[in-house]
Amino acid sequence: MQAFEFNSTKSISVERGGAARLPKRLAGLGYRSMLVVTDPGVRGAGLLDGFLAGLKAADLQAVVFGDVTADPPEDVILRAAAMAQGVDCVVGFGGGSSMDAAKLAALLAANGRPLAEAYGVGVAQGPRLPLVLVPTTAGTGSEVTPISIVTRGEGEKAGVVSPLLLPDIALLDAELTGGLPKHVTAATGIDAMVHAVEAFTSKRLKNPISDCLAREALRLLAGSIRTACSDGAHIEAREQMLLGACLAGMAFANAPVAAVHALAYPVGARLHVPHGLSNSLVLPHVLHFNLPNATEHYAELAAIVQPGLSGSPEARARKLARYLRSLPHEFGLPTRLRDVGITEMDVASLAEDAMKQTRLLINNPREVQYHDALALYMEAL
Repeated sequence: MQAFEFNSTKSISVERGGAARLPKRLAGLGYRSMLVVTDPGVRGAGLLDGFLAGLKAADLQAVVFGDVTADPPEDVILRAAAMAQGVDCVVGFGGGSSMDAAKLAALLAANGRPLAEAYGVGVAQGPRLPLVLVPTTAGTGSEVTPISIVTRGEGEKAGVVSPLLLPDIALLDAELTGGLPKHVTAATGIDAMVHAVEAFTSKRLKNPISDCLAREALRLLAGSIRTACSDGAHIEAREQMLLGACLAGMAFANAPVAAVHALAYPVGARLHVPHGLSNSLVLPHVLHFNLPNATEHYAELAAIVQPGLSGSPEARARKLARYLRSLPHEFGLPTRLRDVGITEMDVASLAEDAMKQTRLLINNPREVQYHDALALYMEAL
């Protein structure tokens, strides 16, 4: 066995209705004031109400920063960090963007360094404020990843990757996800599946623990996504989706994602397409591209999403690709880049931006060159 290292969030709680009881737990840890980082959708849906009521009952002080946008730009991060000055801890409450913003607010408020000095892998320096993350979607797994994604300038996505960004507490409360619309449930669920698949086939840092997590994540997600989409109030399916997304996040936090994300990032950054949907749009084409180098791994995963499969490894691998290609059609999601506003004129610049995602491309089981990225975008168009 090759040597490996595995890191994750210190404490993970799975508790229905746990968000309303979280303030009492934070008070017991000695926190008296906090910044809550979230987005307008979460606030408008009332998902914060139970948590805020719990804060009042526990006599805790909170400032709410509710301006997080998808793929948050640098100015959003900096404003959140400024509001975190003087608080005891930071709570990220929402989807991946809110949690990513909370991570960086906790870091920048404590270390006083410019955000520009944190970009890259292992570059960020501490200290950071205590950090708690509460996901309201079952997709990103950000509550267990050491990664924050920020939009720089006119559309370039940059990452801060550091163990400092792993929170102290992650709370999975399935009741928070019960009101998600079908299209959001589907897109975020497919996003989590991508995390599991890419972690399992990652060229670098793949290890026995990440493999176990990726397999179980895919089993939970494939087994519950249809029920969660058809019956949003089905709490067991919602909880399985949330846990599956978390396990997939733990997997790819240690066995990094690859070309699907590298090609999806420019789509999201330029046209503000939700991250899960961006992944979904390029996923089938990258799977087909990777097939010669990942047949055995894809075949193993195929037997998880479709138990009882028979045939050669290549045949089973192709069935995995067909299964994942079918999900967006089944759930009514856009299936072509043109459906979200991409034109042939955009392809060259998208490919250029994708090639800048070197921290992701080096993990892909098959090398991706510029002409490959061009071809993949054209296939997805």
